[in-house]
Amino acid sequence: MNQQTEGPDAVAPPLDGTSMAKLRTQLSLDRTTLAWIRTALTMATFGFGLVAFFRTLQERSPTAQTEHLHEGAIIFGTALVILGIVATVLAGITHWLTLRRLRRGQEVLLPPWSLSITVAVLLAVIGLVSLWHLLER
Repeated sequence: MNQQTEGPDAVAPPLDGTSMAKLRTQLSLDRTTLAWIRTALTMATFGFGLVAFFRTLQERSPTAQTEHLHEGAIIFGTALVILGIVATVLAGITHWLTLRRLRRGQEVLLPPWSLSITVAVLLAVIGLVSLWHLLER
């Protein structure tokens, strides 16, 4: 069977195993980056929603306690929005650097602290600071 090599209906030659492995790795990297973008958007959206909820609560029942809760929600919500932005930027940088190394045929290095662990630690710190703010009164 003859494959066409010229013209508009040309069939590309099959990729070898290495090319297919690089393609699968690149597609996997793309999926991971998109998952991080989705996670970061969720964190930021939750931060905005939290602030809006406690603002409404404070407006409907203006007491010292609801004012304190609203202040805590602003701190926590702002931290989540900032964390979402930072996670998006770090995911983009990591994606770009890894893809560049992959395309150059270089070894892909694993960082000592993965983005997942970094975000988990930052979320724990944000949670502890917010809890401390709520309990200090």
